[in-house]
Amino acid sequence: MNKTFSVINFGCRATQADGAAVEQSLRGLDLRESSSWRRSDVVVINTCTVTNTADAEARQAIRRVHRENPAAKIVVTGCYAQRSPEEVARIEGVTCVVGNSHKDQLARIAANYLGGPFPILRDGRAMTEGGAGVYCSSIFEIGPLRVIADASAGGRTRPVLKVQDGCSYRCSYCIIPSVRGNSRSLPSGEVVRQVRLLLDQGFREMTLTGIHLGGFGRDATPKESLADLVERLIGEERLERLRLSSIEPLEFGDDLIDLVAESPKLAKHFHVPLQSGSDRLLRLMRRPYLAEYYASLVGKMRRRVPDAAIGADVMTGFPTETDDDHAATVQLLEAAPVTYLHVFPYSRRPGTASADLHPEVNGKVSQHRGRALRELARRKNLDFRKSFLGRELSIITLGREYGRPAEALSTNYLKVQMDTGPTQANRILTARITGLTGEGLRGVPAESSPLQSMGA
Repeated sequence: MNKTFSVINFGCRATQADGAAVEQSLRGLDLRESSSWRRSDVVVINTCTVTNTADAEARQAIRRVHRENPAAKIVVTGCYAQRSPEEVARIEGVTCVVGNSHKDQLARIAANYLGGPFPILRDGRAMTEGGAGVYCSSIFEIGPLRVIADASAGGRTRPVLKVQDGCSYRCSYCIIPSVRGNSRSLPSGEVVRQVRLLLDQGFREMTLTGIHLGGFGRDATPKESLADLVERLIGEERLERLRLSSIEPLEFGDDLIDLVAESPKLAKHFHVPLQSGSDRLLRLMRRPYLAEYYASLVGKMRRRVPDAAIGADVMTGFPTETDDDHAATVQLLEAAPVTYLHVFPYSRRPGTASADLHPEVNGKVSQHRGRALRELARRKNLDFRKSFLGRELSIITLGREYGRPAEALSTNYLKVQMDTGPTQANRILTARITGLTGEGLRGVPAESSPLQSMGA
């Protein structure tokens, strides 16, 4: 077709993985990736809708692309497109809206707008206002999880492989089940095939992700588990490192923790969402655990994997949150061995149970609480980084931008600025830590010697 495309991604790792698959499927129809969306014939905007801010960022991106590249066909997909397709279709410049329900057909839909005749299995409908095509149906009508395209890195040194989608939890604040559907998993054999394709491309580290990764395999017949899948993957001889993205507290069983502790191929990294340290708020959020359980879990992780990174998601400003609730969260996190936090404000999502909870928390109060938690996280992360001065860590090199030092990522999720050594990406080696940077570490290649604490 001699046409070009660009993909602009917003949101979580699962969305990023979807974006990489869309890129791969567009290449499969002989479209070429452009160096800039400003010169692309088709621009795919892959959206998030977890917060009001995410929706606003997507609208801003659509308007900017249309303003600076008015000839481009703009295809909007992702969670915002699934949640409110009519709203998105009315934005000036939008050519078509492809919900998550039709994302596996996005490449064909986009190519048709460029003049390529490709049959669409599940038809869309044209909007009467504005004329934008809409390809969206109930996400709960979608069957087993489908592969959009064979795995690719999407320009990353460390590819992200989505092995699960949807969520069968119903947290009171979360819109994601209504735009992603119930939990669905790739068959484990298909996951192995995708991993081998990435290994064929020369990748050394990859990340498993999903909307509800810990639920992997529950929809399979017979049922499978994430621990079973991980154990199968680390048996792949060419795989050097496997990293797990966020997993819910009740799904981090001893089997999974033991695998991280014992296998040199598993990154020493846990990400366990907390949301609140207040049992009262956890009940209102419909989170199926209490603060004491969470504290015990991360304590066990620290004992089993002493140098592991342990991250948490924490929400501020959930409706009815009081100073005492916030203090309970601070108290838990001060005592817990977490090494970094993702702190974000509550965002009211229409259709969720919490949307009707009152009183709402003043925005300035929520911001103040968020700042306090980020300062706590900064202190704990600094102490964690200081503990590695003079020690050795296994890293994967990420390459170097022009005029900047080479960068790497340690097995325990610390950024390492390499002052000497190889500058090319995708090499796993041992670094001796020589100092601190603003948010990470400084290091140099270590001499060939056993690591003091962490397997390569």
